[in-house]
Amino acid sequence: MAGWSKWAIACLAAGAALARPALAATNAPQLFKERWIDGTNGAEPLVQVQALDADTFVIRQSVKTNFEAPFLYLLFGQDKALLIDTGADGGVIRPTVDRIVAQWLTAHGRKMIPLVVAHSHSHGDHVAGDAAFRGRPDTTVIGHKPADVASFFGITGWPGQNTTFDLGGRKLTILPTPGHQAAAIMVYDPQTMVLLSGDTLYPGRLYIPINFMADNRASVDRLAAFASKHSIRAALGAHIEMTSTAGQDYGHEAPTHPGEHRLELPASLIGELRAGLKARLDAADTRQVHDHFIIVTVPARPE
Repeated sequence: MAGWSKWAIACLAAGAALARPALAATNAPQLFKERWIDGTNGAEPLVQVQALDADTFVIRQSVKTNFEAPFLYLLFGQDKALLIDTGADGGVIRPTVDRIVAQWLTAHGRKMIPLVVAHSHSHGDHVAGDAAFRGRPDTTVIGHKPADVASFFGITGWPGQNTTFDLGGRKLTILPTPGHQAAAIMVYDPQTMVLLSGDTLYPGRLYIPINFMADNRASVDRLAAFASKHSIRAALGAHIEMTSTAGQDYGHEAPTHPGEHRLELPASLIGELRAGLKARLDAADTRQVHDHFIIVTVPARPE
């Protein structure tokens, strides 16, 4: 998301001004007890943590530290833990991760667990905190190129091959999904039946460089095929940029998010996204508005 050109501001302002009906409820379950920090309550913590279960934690970086307000995911198995993304500039993520790890170790009567740091993709708002983890003991930080990701996870047929990554009694599926960015992946967790969908699918503006449109379409085609064979309770992405009004997003770099859309999206929206991508989207600066997300084409980018 970070770093898109100023053309977005005018487009987004025009989109936000549209009068649309109230958002209909989705069929995704509500997975979180608390409202996510959204910048509307004055002082708020740098991060917020909510657990899906005793081994699965969702971390949100405050919009007051960075307008991207990304979501990060920390999953534990018996043998290792996986952190997906390290946050945007301005974030202080490692102390929170260290605290969660320490609490998990105490609960399990253990002294250490190796940590793998992966990324939903390699844009700056998802890798800015990497430096804080590179010197951390028993920690591996995966590189940012598609070849780095493929090599670590043992994907010999990138991007057409999914693979399994075993945390120890918890086998995740790694799905290459280049399009939004060349090294993008999704992670499916059968323990929670949740799909961690990065910036490819979330309640917000799904930016696609026009030179990666074919890659994005192919990725979502493969995702739809995967979803047809697996139970997905909800897709959890990396941001929230939609309001609770159907089809209405926040302005670019909005400092607060009053009345946010829920993070959870139903698996049925994979099909809606796939259908939307079949439209002619070969010109930059195109917005295709859906109730729960907006497809936005942007000028060509190198990765």
